[in-house]
Amino acid sequence: MCRPLAGWNATHDMGLQVAVALLFSLLVTYLAWLLFEMQMRDQQLEIEVSDRTAEILVAQRHLEATMAAIPDALFEMDLEGRHLTCQTPVDEYLARPADVLLGKTAAEVMPPESAAIVMSALQEANVNARSTGKQFKLPLASGEHWFELSISRKAGGANDEPRFVVLSRNITQNKLAEERIRMLAHFDPLTGLPNRSMLSDRCKQALATAHRKQQSLALLFLDLDHFKNINDSLGHLVGDQLLIAFADRLQSEVREQDTVSRLGGDEFVLILPDTDAKGAAHMAEKLLKSSMQALQLAQHELTVSPSIGISMFPVDGADLDDLSRCADAAMCRAKQEGRNGYRFFTPEMQSQSERILAIENGLRKALERQQLSLCYQPQVCLNKRTVSGAEVLLRWTHPELGSVSPAEFISIAESSGLILPIGEWVLRTAAQQWTNWMAAGMAPITLSVNLSSVQFRHADLPEMVSTVLRETGLAPHLLELELTEGVTMDKPDLAVAVMNDLHGRGIRMSIDDFGTGYSSLSYLKKFKISKIKIDQSFVRDITVDPDDKAIVGAIIKMADNLSMSAIAEGVETQAQLDYLREQGCDQVQGYFFSRPLVPDQFIEFIDEHQNPA
Repeated sequence: MCRPLAGWNATHDMGLQVAVALLFSLLVTYLAWLLFEMQMRDQQLEIEVSDRTAEILVAQRHLEATMAAIPDALFEMDLEGRHLTCQTPVDEYLARPADVLLGKTAAEVMPPESAAIVMSALQEANVNARSTGKQFKLPLASGEHWFELSISRKAGGANDEPRFVVLSRNITQNKLAEERIRMLAHFDPLTGLPNRSMLSDRCKQALATAHRKQQSLALLFLDLDHFKNINDSLGHLVGDQLLIAFADRLQSEVREQDTVSRLGGDEFVLILPDTDAKGAAHMAEKLLKSSMQALQLAQHELTVSPSIGISMFPVDGADLDDLSRCADAAMCRAKQEGRNGYRFFTPEMQSQSERILAIENGLRKALERQQLSLCYQPQVCLNKRTVSGAEVLLRWTHPELGSVSPAEFISIAESSGLILPIGEWVLRTAAQQWTNWMAAGMAPITLSVNLSSVQFRHADLPEMVSTVLRETGLAPHLLELELTEGVTMDKPDLAVAVMNDLHGRGIRMSIDDFGTGYSSLSYLKKFKISKIKIDQSFVRDITVDPDDKAIVGAIIKMADNLSMSAIAEGVETQAQLDYLREQGCDQVQGYFFSRPLVPDQFIEFIDEHQNPA
């Protein structure tokens, strides 16, 4: 039997030993658990640190990508303008290379004016925490560039030196766009000359100075002669090149204080401060002489002359509107008197301009207010002594202007475009009257209607004439359209095409005022002309002037040889009539038989002269 060495009486010592052993085991277990927990925490911390490090790296790469995507230069600077850091995608837009900038102040690397703007923006950001919108320019290798600043003050301690984040944006393209807009607002886009708006500003300044110093001032209004012919024949590109070259020439002839402006088209205005009438005339003569020198435009060598009108301050007006209106009137007079010259404004020109304006305004309402009427002048066949036709003549009676001569208002109607509706009204009214008279028993005779150059060039002319004939019921062969010699020879090829079209519709044509212009016989034989009208300026003196007698005889013979008939207008005496009959003239028209008659008088004349005398 086994027992403890000390006997069973020592069991209490063994219990103590067990307890100590148990406590020690527990302590070892706790320490092992604690060690395990610490290891687990270390592993978790490592994971968290790794994750956080990865997040920081991602954020850093994102920030770097964002910074790289910013097209602007980004700096950190202190209050002295010193560059502490630099981030930019394009080094060429920096005042100095990035490595040179660091540690340098704005004053050390930038022009004084630009550096002052940067320092002002930093001071503003220091006070207000931010500054935006200040702009400066830098002369760089690629040219002058503009930049705009946006600055924020960085947060820091009370005793920390202030630091600033500075963003510098390149706004050069915006500046160029602003300059283009300014140019378009104040300068002519083709020639670069001041436009009407800029002219108004400069003229106001010049007039204020002239008024204050009691000086005179001249305004010259220039319009190029026959510029439309260049556009029509050579094209608008050559026309634009001509305007640019002419504008350069004008600028080369004037003084620095003078203003040369293009109003549009081929119109130019010159403002000459401190210039009297003698000085204005000298400048006009200088410009006319200069214009005689040919302009070389690519393969074209062109010479273009201006017509110049001159008005003077303070005699002719006190502002731009008055001076321009007077100079324009003088320019028109220069054109009327042969072009390639200059004229000073006179009060008589103003009266004429006012009347022209009154006539144009009156014409715009003349049809609507039924102020227009027609007269008919009989045309007599010399062989049969019967009425062979009549020329329709337009008359206008205005309630205030009175009876206005066609010689005065027709040209105004042409220049304003009013001749188109008026001409159609004349044709329609006369054709309807003709149809009504024939329905009432008048024998079919020819109705002659004058066509202006504006009407003849209109693309819808043949169709318009056919429409009128169809709607009024007048037979085409009874209508004769009279064209002046100048109209047919202006663009003879086009004239041939239009005449062929009208001829194909059964309409007859004649040339009015023959001999007063320049006709090419080679074209004359191509024209579908049935009659030539001898101008009254030749008929008037055929009994006393051998030259007129010879011209009239030659025209009659030429018409006969070309199988055309000849009609003489302005016949007033028996002697004239006898000579025309002797030469074989077919028809005559003039006061010897009848003056132009209103409709009632004309039909009475027809009734009396319808049968052979």
